[in-house]
Amino acid sequence: MLLKSLVYLKEELTTITESATLQEALDILEETGFRCVPILDESKQIFRGNIYKMHIYRHKANGGDLDLPVTHLLKNATKFISINTSFFKIFFSIKELPYITVLDENNHFYGILTHSTLLSMLSQSWSVKAGSYVLTILSPDKRGDLAAMTKIISKYTSIASCITLDIEKDGEERRTLITLPAGVDEKKLHTIIDHLERKHFNVKEIESLRLS
Repeated sequence: MLLKSLVYLKEELTTITESATLQEALDILEETGFRCVPILDESKQIFRGNIYKMHIYRHKANGGDLDLPVTHLLKNATKFISINTSFFKIFFSIKELPYITVLDENNHFYGILTHSTLLSMLSQSWSVKAGSYVLTILSPDKRGDLAAMTKIISKYTSIASCITLDIEKDGEERRTLITLPAGVDEKKLHTIIDHLERKHFNVKEIESLRLS
């Protein structure tokens, strides 16, 4: 499945067992340069949470004991997804986290999905390297709008990618981003835009992906 191809596997990661002290965790974080790492049980199968460098430093600055177990400052204990989790749920789960833990079918620690990897996957879906222009099109959010837009564009060229980002706050307009393939020149671009706007689709923005 696609998610597996994006995950950093357990064997590739720096982790800390729950018996480690805060000082040992800090030493590892300083050595690796990571802002946080996963905490696992002694079998290295069960995810306990994450330990953050900033929380250890805050604890130290307040006179805290660094010989305490790392679980004393454990965070994100419930922040994990399954290897079978849908991408829709992943977007809501990862939010501000640098990564989210991934568990296998037996609820054992499988690896992590990083924020940067997820963003990289999304950028690839825009077909930036294979595209010529990105059209931001506002439509009335009526049934059949997307089919009508793509039908118009398909009269002149293929579509490299299509993403619907949001619905406007008033609930009356939908924002669709369509990437046109590399072979589209300015003349064809303007022909497509004219046709879309004749059908009352508002081409709000045109972004060129061509190298200057």
